[in-house]
Amino acid sequence: MSFSLGARFRSFLPSFSRSFNIYKDLRKSIPPQRDSISTPEAFLKAIGRASETKVTYEKWGDLWKVDGAALKKAGLPVRDRRYILWAMEKYRQGLDPADFSHERKPKKKIRGWGPAVQNGKRIRSRRHT
Repeated sequence: MSFSLGARFRSFLPSFSRSFNIYKDLRKSIPPQRDSISTPEAFLKAIGRASETKVTYEKWGDLWKVDGAALKKAGLPVRDRRYILWAMEKYRQGLDPADFSHERKPKKKIRGWGPAVQNGKRIRSRRHT
């Protein structure tokens, strides 16, 4: 009786402990420093959008441990947070910031619903009677 109870307990224990090991995989790794990018300021400057003026980090490891909640606490708007985290993931994958960094999309100058408004003027169709 006790042998079967112990076997049941052991069969339960590995499945229970596996659920905790999933979170190890979710932790992000710290990428190595590359030739031109060796400091957090250099990385933030390389990705553009004046990111180096918005957040500052002393050490390389501190930059790579940051998450969205920490950037929100630092007072960054959502668009900047998402761009910095996206750029960090691209750098982790081994891409050069010169290849993936881009400037913010410019604000629309003409607002409207397509062909009804062109060059800031309302276009009205001619009606044949």
